[in-house]
Parts: sequence; structure tokens; C-alpha cells
Amino acid sequence: MTKIKINNSEKKIAVIGAGIIGINCALELQSLGFQVTLIDKSGIGEGCSKANAGHFATEQVFPLAEPSLLWTFPKLLLDPLGPVFLSAAYLPKALPWFGQFIINMLASKRAKNSKALKTLNQNAINYYKPLLKEAKAEKLITLKGSLLVFEKSSDKTIKRQFMHYKNAGVRVLLLNRQQTLLLEPNLSKNINASLYFTDVGHSVDPFAICIKLAALAFQKGCVFKQAEVLHISHNNIGTSLTTTQEILQFDHTVVASGAWSKNLLKTLGYNLPIEAERGYSLDLPPCKKEYQLSRPVASAERKFIITPMKHGLRLAGTVEYAGLKKSANMNRADVLFKNAQQVLRVLPGNNANDAKSSQKWMGHRPSMPDSLPVIGQAPNHENIYLALGHQHLGLTQGAITGKIIGQLIVKKQTEIDIRPFCISRFN
Repeated sequence: MTKIKINNSEKKIAVIGAGIIGINCALELQSLGFQVTLIDKSGIGEGCSKANAGHFATEQVFPLAEPSLLWTFPKLLLDPLGPVFLSAAYLPKALPWFGQFIINMLASKRAKNSKALKTLNQNAINYYKPLLKEAKAEKLITLKGSLLVFEKSSDKTIKRQFMHYKNAGVRVLLLNRQQTLLLEPNLSKNINASLYFTDVGHSVDPFAICIKLAALAFQKGCVFKQAEVLHISHNNIGTSLTTTQEILQFDHTVVASGAWSKNLLKTLGYNLPIEAERGYSLDLPPCKKEYQLSRPVASAERKFIITPMKHGLRLAGTVEYAGLKKSANMNRADVLFKNAQQVLRVLPGNNANDAKSSQKWMGHRPSMPDSLPVIGQAPNHENIYLALGHQHLGLTQGAITGKIIGQLIVKKQTEIDIRPFCISRFN
């Protein structure tokens, strides 16, 4: 019997979520010849992808579940403007997630999770290069590395961190104060040393990357629907999506809705222990060239990052656990300015209020307790695929995630082992 070859263009695929992950999935699938519909309740890149730090953080191969955090948990409720804050009102809802987070502090789990993160990160930037070239957006990524700076940490602590990264295979240099200031002259003399991650990149406009890659997908035939998906149904011929506007039928569906994915997957019978880890950013106006930075600078002690952007400087960071519904506390964005005053020699503006309210932003990072995203085919639904939970690394891992989803749907061997990212680890 002659085997009938099915043209990909005959198959319709929905991608739920138009952040950097969903956009990359849609672009890859449309490039493979499928008819893709990208669906989002807000718009292209309007969620966590819009005003993040723009850091292609390939050096971040260590899970966030660090045993030393156990000693700081009691302080989380006491300082609402500290680098990490857990809302007292939200604590009961967050306890199950934190329970799993603590379990993942075990040395055996950290080693396994770190190995999986490294497989995603090590070539993540290379996956972006052909996409940005095709989208005529190559200038949106700069490969000048990044710095992790130290103010008061002991030499022993700094050397231990340096060896930690080096032993993990991360390309890093240990710089003293003079070497650090030579690389970034606008850093404060408070800085005593730094780790220089030479293979890291950043974007001068991460939102523009979303827009450019989405435009390329639309140019290839992808369509966009602005609607909220309320329910996913699965049957032998495909998937049915109930939105706020209509019911849509597809052959396959990719769930890439980040922190909002939990309820969608619950209707399918999957437990998704995901938390909205709220991060803030503050944009500052342009400054003279000698007061600019050439690469992202993160503070080891203050837990925030400064990234040179097209518009000036972006201060980003902090971690806040308060759920999806609570309004933003923009005082946390203002604190970023105070921290930057201690890290930079000269900072644009006199205070945080010099930045317009529209330049203060809060986004919901979709975080899993083991710091690994969920990528793969849904175990009990062959036409549903998952691409979510990338925590601080959505921008970094966007292109490789899109490539993996494409390989899965066309039944090709994935380029990396994706077993550690299956949702079955929680079900």
C-alpha cells in the first residue's frame, strides 16, 4: 500500500500565549508549513516579555532552590521592599509551591536540574541568530558578556562563586576592582571585584524582539487572535478551544501561556505547580556616553541587574510572591534606583520619580519549584504540547524551545534530551 504524505499546511495549530516563548513556537511551526494561529488575551509581547532585563542569561545554570535560602525565609515577611518578598496574605496559597521548592534544594536534585538547565542554555543564543537575521533584527542582540559585581563579599566567597561557575563549564573570568572599572568605567568604586561571563548577550529592546519575530511569523502566514482561552477540550481528531469570543478547532494546540497556564491544564487533569514570581523594572532616560554601560551588570548582594537599552538604562529584578491578581507595588521599582546609586558612579536623573510612571513595570515570571520549564507533549493528550514555566529565562530559552516544539510535532528526534522537562515529573 502506498503511504499518503500529509502536507503540513493541511494541519492547523493553535499557540496559546504571545510572549517570547509562544512567538518562537508560532514562528517555528509556521516555518515548518503548518497553519498557525497565535492567541493571547492582551497582545504581542504584552506580558512578562515586554520590559524585562533583556539578558540572555546563559550563565544561569544553577536552580533557584539554593539551600542557603532556608535561613532567609523568616525575613521575607519583614521587608516588603527587600530583594525577595513573600506577601503574608498570599503565604497560605504559596506554601505547597514552597514545599516543593525546598525539596528541590537536595543536592541530588540540584545536580540533576542544573545539568538540564545547562543543556537548554549552552547553545540558546545560537538558535536565535538565524531567526533574527531573517527578521532583519540582528542589531537587537549584543554579545559583550555580562558582569556580576561584588561590593562587600569576602575574597573567599567571591572565589567560591567563581569556581562554582567554572566547574559547571560556564566561561567566566574573575576580575579585580581595577580590571572591572577598566571594562565598565561608570561603575562605582564601591565595587571590589566581579565575575565576567564572556559568552552572555543582551538585547537593547527585548519587546522589539517579540514584535520583529511575530511580524516574521505573520509574514509567513501565521494569524493572531486577541482573546482569552477559557477551556481546552481534546478528542481523537484534535483539540477544541473555548475562548471569550468563540469555539475554535485545531489539529494541535501548544500551551505557552506562562503563569496563566495552571487553570488551563487543570481542566485537562494535570497538576502544574507554577508560581507568578513578580519582577519589577524601572527605565531611566539616556545619559552621556561616558556614563553608559556596555553590558548588563548584576549586583551579587543587591539582587538586581542594570542593562543598557536603546532608551537608556533599565534597572530590573527583585522577587515578589503575591499571585496574579494583586496590584503592583511600584515602590519596589523605586528601590531599584536606590540600589543603582550604590553600583554606578553616575546615574541619570536625581531620583526614581524622574522616571514617568509608564516607565515602571511589573511582570509575572512563570516559575516552577525546580527551576526547569515544562516542555514536551502532554502525556495523556497526544495533540497537546506544553512550552511554559521558563522563570527568569524566557528570553534566553525562547528560540530553542520553539525549535523543540517543532521537532516534537513533526515527530523528529529532539536535539537535546527533553525528558527532564516533562510535566509528568509533577503528575
